[in-house]
Amino acid sequence: MNIYEMLALIAVGYVLKVVVRDERPFRWLNILSTRVLLTLFVFGNVASKDLRYLISVKPVFIYVILIIALCLGLSYLYARFFVRDERWAGALMVLSVYPNTAAMGFPIASLFLDDITPAILYSTTNSLIVLPLASFIAAHYSSGKASVRESLLKALKFPPTAANLLALALVLAGIRLPGWFLEPVKAVGWWSIPLLLIYFGSIIDLREFRPRHLLEVGLFRSVIPFLFVILTLRSAGNTYYAVLVESAMPPAIMANVLLAHYRLKAGEGIAVTVILSILILFFFIGLRFFTG
Repeated sequence: MNIYEMLALIAVGYVLKVVVRDERPFRWLNILSTRVLLTLFVFGNVASKDLRYLISVKPVFIYVILIIALCLGLSYLYARFFVRDERWAGALMVLSVYPNTAAMGFPIASLFLDDITPAILYSTTNSLIVLPLASFIAAHYSSGKASVRESLLKALKFPPTAANLLALALVLAGIRLPGWFLEPVKAVGWWSIPLLLIYFGSIIDLREFRPRHLLEVGLFRSVIPFLFVILTLRSAGNTYYAVLVESAMPPAIMANVLLAHYRLKAGEGIAVTVILSILILFFFIGLRFFTG
């Protein structure tokens, strides 16, 4: 799916919201796309990997860990000392740690790379970590900062999170499920992507846009990772461009789905994501133009 198809599906969702003017169909769309199809997609993709695959992406994996730690750590420190609204603090951390490495990352990576395999490896590795992590953060802050145990149980009740962890456990245990099972699971689950884009468009409401929130999310989600990669990985060839693009992507639609699922400042998060996505898109198009 390219950038134009992604934008078109978001536009379809927004137009449908204006035309239908009934939230119930979109609530069912959310349930179908996030709790059913996305669960299948996550499980099929993760369970189809093996230990050799995980070992082969070691350089990319290291940067995934570093970027996640950097974004989460700095956004947490900032939220603790400068954000009074605990619910926005949680939303800020979710948005900062969960980038759109696939639907937006792959098309932008293709501007710089003929072979985007390193970007795919980054995205896959990133997804293994951030979905359960972001789910836990959202669950924790939506419950009034309940105990770790309560927040963990709440996070595990989100089906894609449980599917992710189950599939990862199978991979680490060396259990390979047959292709005749996994391929249909992935094929059906893939439809979560266009449906999530349509759902995202249906819940866009820029009336809740806050310039300060844009600056906060933009700093921790895109600016700091971008500068970190430039300073530490510049001579790594294709890996450099893949990590540079993927690490600086705006928040994922799934991050906003999590905020909506846990009722955690989703309106503000979506407004920031829309504006930041547009800015990042034009930034990388301009960077590609000037770098040749």
